Amino acid sequence: MTRLHVNIDHVATVRQARRGSAPDPIAWALAAERAGAHGITCHLRVDRRHIQDDDVVRLRSEIKTVLNLELSLSPEIVRIALESGADCFCLVPENRKEITTEGGLDVVKESARLRETVPALGETGGLVSLFIDPDLKQVEATREVGAPFIELHTGAYANATGDQQKHELERLVLAAEHAHELGLCVNAGHGLDYVNTQDILALPHLEELNIGHAIISRALTVGVNGAVDEMLQIMTGQA
Repeated sequence: MTRLHVNIDHVATVRQARRGSAPDPIAWALAAERAGAHGITCHLRVDRRHIQDDDVVRLRSEIKTVLNLELSLSPEIVRIALESGADCFCLVPENRKEITTEGGLDVVKESARLRETVPALGETGGLVSLFIDPDLKQVEATREVGAPFIELHTGAYANATGDQQKHELERLVLAAEHAHELGLCVNAGHGLDYVNTQDILALPHLEELNIGHAIISRALTVGVNGAVDEMLQIMTGQA
């Protein structure tokens, strides 16, 4: 079965709107685990717009599954990641003006920095993935810089409709197949919800989905347990 990692960033977004202590993203993450999530994902941004440094520390201390830390190539954030004890690291692009991550990491352009950062993160014992668009050159560059995983950016697929969505799915399939041929493992995420996730599950060699906003939004209506369970039912073909 494809694993489900639940991204808790936007629980922290709500908390940061008032700069208070509620809702607590760590308590929310623990509830997601109890509901069956296989791991917890968070993104420590340079601008700290949602997840804070202490959130990462508390997550590492309290969750029982896997901690997947998303990070940019900022030296400050890389230093924190190296000391975080996270089980997995996903390197992503970051733009201060973006609402959410807009596209994949340009591995070709950033290859020099990645050749230093990827091995350093790997030496901590954590698995390293690169968040990339479904572009074969980016897949090949991922292998060249030494990362064992790709996470395919599914945003273009999620935002498309009709024939264009079918085209984006085909691009994702080709990228996943090429990654597997090169010996890379395949994860995917971004913009996935209770409607468009079904077709993504057909990606070859898919090991893990990272889904956050849709589950958090659904939880406002049915609670954390219900929201996570509904997604797991989709992923196991029970929905």
